[in-house]
Amino acid sequence: MAERTVVIGSRVGLHARPAALFAQAAAVARARVTISRPGGKPVDAASILMVLTLGVACGESVMISAEGDGADAALDALAVLLARDLDAEP
Repeated sequence: MAERTVVIGSRVGLHARPAALFAQAAAVARARVTISRPGGKPVDAASILMVLTLGVACGESVMISAEGDGADAALDALAVLLARDLDAEP
């Protein structure tokens, strides 16, 4: 299983729009992707509701993990997405 630790860049954290964009990107990945707070229970990254339950704020770290075909590529793309301020983009 591939893993990455990422600091959340969106100024409101993983809420509403940033969580939706992340969940949509995770859903189209060929690999099964999970996200968690460090030391926390992983949740399905493709589920916006599960991502929102984490309550992650700007500047906090999360662990994303993937298993299956394209796991590393999926995590690389998702890590870049999470590190950006998705609220500042149109």
